[in-house]
Amino acid sequence: MVTKPSSTSAADSLALSPALARVREVGLVLAGTVALTLIGQISIPLPFTPVPISMGTFAALGVGAVLGSRRGALSALLLGALAAVGVPVLAGWSSGVVATFGYVIGYVLIAAIAGRAASVWTSHSGSTARRVATGAGLMLLASASVYVPGVVWLKIATGASWGAALSMGVVPFIVGDILKSLVATGLLSARGRLH
Repeated sequence: MVTKPSSTSAADSLALSPALARVREVGLVLAGTVALTLIGQISIPLPFTPVPISMGTFAALGVGAVLGSRRGALSALLLGALAAVGVPVLAGWSSGVVATFGYVIGYVLIAAIAGRAASVWTSHSGSTARRVATGAGLMLLASASVYVPGVVWLKIATGASWGAALSMGVVPFIVGDILKSLVATGLLSARGRLH
């Protein structure tokens, strides 16, 4: 008995493509969440504020820059959802909707803006200096965006005045966030390789 080898038609191959594309998308979002979790563990608690110095903002910049706005934001949303239901994914392997949870919400903004910065980077037709300046400016904006939900949430959670919330949630982190933004600008070119 002779059997014919089965052949996959072009239509069958195309039918698999959307499923594989979805698996790839889910895998990239999960990888982004894992990166946010692991890099975010690098933190230094400060005695005068519940907000630690954390590499979480750098991770959000990197995830957004490498994965793009949508995937980066989804990775950060998943991180926040996991933390909210008690999975220990935050700095110090903690979880919960605590005083610093606004910064976790801010990771969504960071990743979305950093992803946009990567898109601008790849489509920018100006000089290298202009490309770097534009990229760095957008990464600084991305990094600063974490302060809006972070400080609002911190103020509500602690009952602090606006001045105290700014002193606890912005002032100690400005220099570090500028440095993280400038270093993360170097990741913008990686986006073009992950379409």
